[in-house]
Amino acid sequence: MSGHSAPWVLGIGASNHNGAACLLRGDELVVAIQEERLLRRKRAWIPGGLASLSVRYCLEHAGIQPEDLSLVACCSLMGPRGPLFDVRANPDLALARTGVPTLTLSHHLGHAVGAFATSGFDEALVLVADGFGSNVQDLSETELAAVVSERRGEETLSVYRASRDGFVPLEKHLGTFLEVTASAELERFQGMPRFGSLGGLYSAVGRQLFSDVLEGPGKVMGLAPYGVPDIPITDFFTIVDGRFVFSDAVPRRFPHNERWPARQEEYRNLAASAQAALEAGLLQIVRRLRASTSCERLCYAGGVALNSVANERLFTEAGFRDVYVMPAAEDSGTALGAAYHGLWHLTGRKSTRRLQQDSVGRTYPSAWVDRAIQATPAVVSRRLPSVVPAVADLLVEGKMLGWFQGGSELGPRALGQRSILCDPRPGDMKDVLNSRVKFREAFRPFAPAILAEHAREWFDLDDTASDDSPFMLRVWRFREAQRHRVPAVAHVNGTGRVQTVRAEHIPLLHALLTAFHARTGVPILLNTSFNVAGEPIVETPEDALWCLLSTGLDGCVLGEHLVLKQAAYASLLDLELLVLGERLAPEPSGFTGETDLRHLLKEPLGFALDAEGRALEDARQMTGGWRHCGAFRVRTPWGTVLQLVSLTLLELVTKVEPGMTGWKLLERASREDSTLDEARLLRMLGSLRRASILGFGPRLAPGTGA
Repeated sequence: MSGHSAPWVLGIGASNHNGAACLLRGDELVVAIQEERLLRRKRAWIPGGLASLSVRYCLEHAGIQPEDLSLVACCSLMGPRGPLFDVRANPDLALARTGVPTLTLSHHLGHAVGAFATSGFDEALVLVADGFGSNVQDLSETELAAVVSERRGEETLSVYRASRDGFVPLEKHLGTFLEVTASAELERFQGMPRFGSLGGLYSAVGRQLFSDVLEGPGKVMGLAPYGVPDIPITDFFTIVDGRFVFSDAVPRRFPHNERWPARQEEYRNLAASAQAALEAGLLQIVRRLRASTSCERLCYAGGVALNSVANERLFTEAGFRDVYVMPAAEDSGTALGAAYHGLWHLTGRKSTRRLQQDSVGRTYPSAWVDRAIQATPAVVSRRLPSVVPAVADLLVEGKMLGWFQGGSELGPRALGQRSILCDPRPGDMKDVLNSRVKFREAFRPFAPAILAEHAREWFDLDDTASDDSPFMLRVWRFREAQRHRVPAVAHVNGTGRVQTVRAEHIPLLHALLTAFHARTGVPILLNTSFNVAGEPIVETPEDALWCLLSTGLDGCVLGEHLVLKQAAYASLLDLELLVLGERLAPEPSGFTGETDLRHLLKEPLGFALDAEGRALEDARQMTGGWRHCGAFRVRTPWGTVLQLVSLTLLELVTKVEPGMTGWKLLERASREDSTLDEARLLRMLGSLRRASILGFGPRLAPGTGA
């Protein structure tokens, strides 16, 4: 469907993490973005009833107003419970004024529709597995009829039969994610929490090892190959009459809060055991489904679908002819599902279109890139007459480069739009990249991006197996003769989480790989996300340049610009500090209780502000008139944001004076806090820069500051 008559449909993924927005024009995906990329707070959420930067980003990119929309669809984890979660109350969209219709859909349905709509299949089974989805009270009668467990709790695993004619729930499992879920409660909880879903199982282990239910699971997957699965699967769960029955045997083994790197052998084996249990549970369910249907295609989404090791077993052992895992498998993908569900509602036709490349963000024009470079201190730039050969030469020399091209990825994997690229051949490249740029655990692997036409030469693939892995969601074993040639991307067990690159889908990255191959005989580059640990992937040219200055990257390629640091540049602390945010003064408040914001304000907490001031008033009440935190009003390209910061960060900002460098700030602040050192100050300044509260000016002249 195309042309001027095609409807504009806005989809909002209103989850408690990884919120996102997506805009369709007919069945064309115009743009989509995660809120975290704009607010610069990892895993930022969107409550459907409040303003969001991602919605503004989508509408601005398309050049339309809310009244131009044909429909707004919201996939809300909480359902339309009260104005905070009800999209009809969203002040930016003003739906009561415009009369634009709305609809809501459950969480797992959003995942499922997003996967099927972007698969290009005519029919498929659709599997959704995650920590938890919508509560039973928010499910439709049709979905309730498919429940195979007790009717209580939240969605944990769902199966749908999808075709051009209908979308039918076949099976829905309900349960409890973890026995405690609130952030403050989890901080105080002693030991491993009990779990009630496959996603909960992996999150509980992630929390036990790494103190984080969202960031921990990815680390568990990286650690698992170092261990031995010595815990029986039945200690995690059993499957009775097709239903999961989760056990508390494993949580009872870990009544303490000792984190990695404590108990290393025990925790390596726990990670391996959790991985084995996850794979076994998924395979048992999917094989049973395959045996009960003639359908030969499987779509897969939900947070568990980011486990690429388990995914590979579904590709090779589940018995389906075709398997499609959507790149935005986690909650950001529900924005796509919401948008397509709305489109199908309007047209009565369940159209699908294969998503060949996860590059659905906006493209930044050359003028924006030029302004960003000119406004960034301590960098030099030159326009490359031919990007590919120049960059290939730098990579062969061992340079670590940021790679910023086209529209950003929606999902969590960097796939050649917002990537850091390196030569995979040096044995120490992984350690150098970790120590200078990524600052993450040494056991976590980096991924190989390979020319698709060379995949079978490098990886041990069965003749009948698919050799397509465009979204870095499959894991293949290197051929033994090749593994030693690329040690930086070969995991400890000889595998790699692979991205295959085709010329028709990512032409520039394909050309770069081809040039690197011609110079080295290796058709592979190390590809990792363009960010540092704890920070969202970069979205704008400004974000990319900040990452360059704050890490040991050797350079950054922005479109056709090669940007390097000035030769004399050594540290962000050399630069002048600029206070960009407007501080909101503490106010009298009727609030009489105590608010513990420590668990919320480990990083600045941002809210998009609307003209009606709803978010501002809600935050004012929550914080007792800003008496429990610092509050700043800051500007972004997509509107004004309220940023709440800890009292520690607020105190640091108040010490900044005109003309002060980071070194002068360190000298002053460390007089009052003897624990403040260069590394900690850099982390704090990084948080304030991401929140747009602080910026950095030009280097001061010699003798004036540092």
